[in-house]
Amino acid sequence: MLGSGRMLRSVAVICVLAPIGCKKAADTSATETGPTKRTIHIGMVAKSEANDVFQAAHTGALDAAKELSDKYGVDIEIEWRTPPSEDPAAQVDAINSLTNEKVDGITVSCSAAQMLTPAINDAVDKGVPVVCFDSDAPASKRLCDYGTDDTQLGHLLMSELARYMGDKGTIAILAGNQTAPNLQLRVKAVRDELAAHPNIQELNSGNGVFYHQEDPGAAAQAVSAAMTANPGKINGWVMVGGWPLFTENALNWPVGTVQVVSCDALPKQLTYLRNGYVDELIAQDCYGWGHRTVEILVDKILSGKDPDGMNPITKAIANPLTIVTRDKPDPSLPVLPGTQRMSVDDFSGYWDKWLKK
Repeated sequence: MLGSGRMLRSVAVICVLAPIGCKKAADTSATETGPTKRTIHIGMVAKSEANDVFQAAHTGALDAAKELSDKYGVDIEIEWRTPPSEDPAAQVDAINSLTNEKVDGITVSCSAAQMLTPAINDAVDKGVPVVCFDSDAPASKRLCDYGTDDTQLGHLLMSELARYMGDKGTIAILAGNQTAPNLQLRVKAVRDELAAHPNIQELNSGNGVFYHQEDPGAAAQAVSAAMTANPGKINGWVMVGGWPLFTENALNWPVGTVQVVSCDALPKQLTYLRNGYVDELIAQDCYGWGHRTVEILVDKILSGKDPDGMNPITKAIANPLTIVTRDKPDPSLPVLPGTQRMSVDDFSGYWDKWLKK
């Protein structure tokens, strides 16, 4: 049995040492004002910084990070690793770097799915969930894809154009890259919808699809060449991508003589709608590409929750589409599930927010 003197000395040593042992734990788990917040790092790899749709997606991601930080009491940081222009090799490097940095999640729009799939799979194998937006890598281990239902979009483009054409005439289809799977799906859907309009024909007996490099100048040239080669024969254009509308004076015919319905509704494209060269634009959810995918990743990171509304087979979630017109929408027109109608003046206000003007 210890003597009373030795016992007192032992207690004194414990009292002196105990705070030292506790101090280190306090430094790692709390500050003077309370517990340290968890920081969640989410990497974002879009196709190109120069494209307004990806600037809008970036804004959406930043807004979601702030909202969810406040909601869950965490700090969510977006690591923007998008190349200046489309470069799938740079995207692979970005995903590999983010994985090695042990970020908590990655959201990516794939310039070349086959090239990016190994990097996505490596991230997932190392515990980093990956979500695709806009352009998918369907053969990868990504959690899901949030983007446009290309079949829905193709049908909508054609059905809306038919209305402006009075359900009669001849159309041409502007189709971009012939090997792009999403554009192939849109063209097929345009043709499937065309079959429901017997008084509208595709130019050149079903050979009226015009492919080109996905560059505004090349697209504008493709339209001009088609009009020159087929004088007076084209009454309407379905543009499954709005590439030529990023240039000035791309549509060289008198206003109202040719009907046009195009995908996307970016600021430069809105000018063509306002001046009457384009009848309607159908906008994809580019802001939501960032906002929704960050929501999906945070739910997965914090609670292990898979996203709602996901197709169990394809793991795809369709983003909503907005039909943008010059005037206020006619309330008698149909509004299909996953779509809404909006005037150009109302829709243009979103871009001031998305591009931080």
